Amino acid sequence: MAISEATIESMIKDLPLPKNILDTLRKDTFGVGVSKKEMEEIILRVVESYEYACVEPCEAVGVVSAQSIGEPGTQMTMRTFHYAGVAEINVTLGLPRLIEIVDARKSPSTPMMTVALDEGYSTDRDKARAVAWEIEATHIEHLADVTTDLANMQLIIDLNGKILTQRNMHIDDIAEKLRDELKVNITSPDAVENQLIITPDEPSYRLLLQLAKNIHTITLKGIEGIARVVIRKDGDEYTLFTEGSALKDVLYIEGVDATRTHTNNIVETYDVFGIEAARNSIIKEAIDTLNEQGLSVDIRHIMLVSDIMTCDGAVKQIGRHGISGEKASVFARAAFEVTVNHLLDAGMRGDVDNLNGVTENIIVGQPIKLGTGDVHLVAKRPVIE
Repeated sequence: MAISEATIESMIKDLPLPKNILDTLRKDTFGVGVSKKEMEEIILRVVESYEYACVEPCEAVGVVSAQSIGEPGTQMTMRTFHYAGVAEINVTLGLPRLIEIVDARKSPSTPMMTVALDEGYSTDRDKARAVAWEIEATHIEHLADVTTDLANMQLIIDLNGKILTQRNMHIDDIAEKLRDELKVNITSPDAVENQLIITPDEPSYRLLLQLAKNIHTITLKGIEGIARVVIRKDGDEYTLFTEGSALKDVLYIEGVDATRTHTNNIVETYDVFGIEAARNSIIKEAIDTLNEQGLSVDIRHIMLVSDIMTCDGAVKQIGRHGISGEKASVFARAAFEVTVNHLLDAGMRGDVDNLNGVTENIIVGQPIKLGTGDVHLVAKRPVIE
C-alpha cells in the first residue's frame, strides 16, 4: 500500500542531509508509489551513501588529492602530440598537457576549439562548411599565386576563381583589403580575369620585396590565429575543430552555438565567460587528459585542485608564482622552491610561522596537527593540600 505524501515529507525533512540533496530526494520520491518498507530502505541507503562520501574530521584532503593525481601522473606518457581522433589537428596530451593545466598557462602549446553549431547548421554540411570558412583565417597563398615582376617593378596576383567562389569571396573585396593594409596602388587588368597588379609608389627593388613579404601576413577573411578548421560528424551533427583559439570572436559568428562551444585555453575561458566557467574548464580538461591515458581519478580530487586554483576569483597556477608561493607559512613556502630567498625575506620582515600546517611541522620535527596529533589532553592540576 502506498504511503501518503505527508508521511514521506515528514520522513524526509528530518534527515541529516544538505538542502539540495533533500530537495532531490523529495522530487524523485513524490508521485512514485512506494511502500513504507521500501521508503525506509531508500532513505537508509541515501543516508549511508551520503555519510560514506563525507570527509572525516581532520582528514588531509589536500595530501590525498595530491597523491591521487600525482601517482597516476607517473604512468602518463611524455609524448607531446597525438591525433586525438581529429584528422590534421595536433593536440597536446599526457603529462605535458596536465602540467599546462595546473600551471594555468596563458597560451597552451596547441590551442584548439570545439565549435558546436546551431540547429539548421549542424545537420547541413554546406552550411557547416560556410561557417568554417568564416572562422578559418584566409591568406593570399590560399587564393592565388603571387609573382614578382622585376622588369616592371610589380607584384602580380593570379587568383583562383574556383576557390574564390568556394570561400564566398570577391576580387573587389580582396583588392580593397590589400589596398587598406598595404597603402599601395592596386589595379585589375580587363584583359586577364581574376588578376590583381600591385605597383609600389616608387620603383624600388627593396620596397617590392618588402611588399611581397607583407602581403602574406594579411588576413583577408576569417579570424586571425585560426590556422585550420576541420569538420567532423558526431552522430547526426557536424562539429568544427579549430587549430588555434579565439573564443570571443567565434561566438559572434552566425551559426555558432555559444552554449556548447569551448576552448582548451583555460585563461581564455576565464576572460570570456568568467571564473566559474574557468573552474569547470580545469576539471573537464584534467579529467579528459587522464581518461585519454586510461587513468581513473575520482573527480572530487580534481575539483579540489580547481577550487584552490580559482578560489580568489582569478585563475592561479599551482607553483611558486601562485598557490605555493602565497602560503601563510614561511617554512611551507621555503620547502617548495627558492628556499634561501624565502627564509632571508621572512627574516628581514620579521615574519612569524605559527606551525599550523603539515609541511612546517615536519620540518621542525614535531607531530603534525592531524589525526592523533590534533587531539590534546586537557586535565585539571591536582590540588595539593
